[in-house]
Amino acid sequence: MLSTILILAAYLMGSLSAAIITCRLMGLPDPRTQGSHNPGATNVLRVGGKKAAAITLLGDAIKGVIPVLVAQWMDAPPHVLALVALAAFLGHLYPVFFGFRGGKGVATAFGVLIAMAWPVGLLLLGTWLLPAKLFNISSLSALIAAGLSPFYMWLFAPQPEFIILATVISIMLIWRHRSNIKELIAGTEGKIR
Repeated sequence: MLSTILILAAYLMGSLSAAIITCRLMGLPDPRTQGSHNPGATNVLRVGGKKAAAITLLGDAIKGVIPVLVAQWMDAPPHVLALVALAAFLGHLYPVFFGFRGGKGVATAFGVLIAMAWPVGLLLLGTWLLPAKLFNISSLSALIAAGLSPFYMWLFAPQPEFIILATVISIMLIWRHRSNIKELIAGTEGKIR
């Protein structure tokens, strides 16, 4: 019963869209109606600037961190931890509060993975930052980090449940970025401002 509550609570927390909430509180347009129409930090950067994007990024990461830390604090077994992490991530992608139209999940994935194993999170941050600095393209950085996350999990937290979690998140992140992949191939993907 406790496991079910933890998983459901993680999904509901993941369903809180930091992008939409931040834009509403700051009097900005709904990010789903502007720019790329994606309720995520990169689009909020386009719509409302650096401060709004930073708040969105932090909010989306925190909603991934908190459910995992709570489950760890309650001594949840590895399979429940992995399901809690996945539920928070899926809540961001398919939020019940916003018509199941969510963001791409990069910040929330980072949040759940750093809470699962902090060395993995630090490696993912470095993996995102390096290509972002070199190429100035957020989606490319996210795709590279997503692709390496199962390997990092295998290195630093080799429980099978955690490796499967990182693999599922990686696949879903790549799937959610399929339009960006087309734009990267065409050479039309937007730069980070």
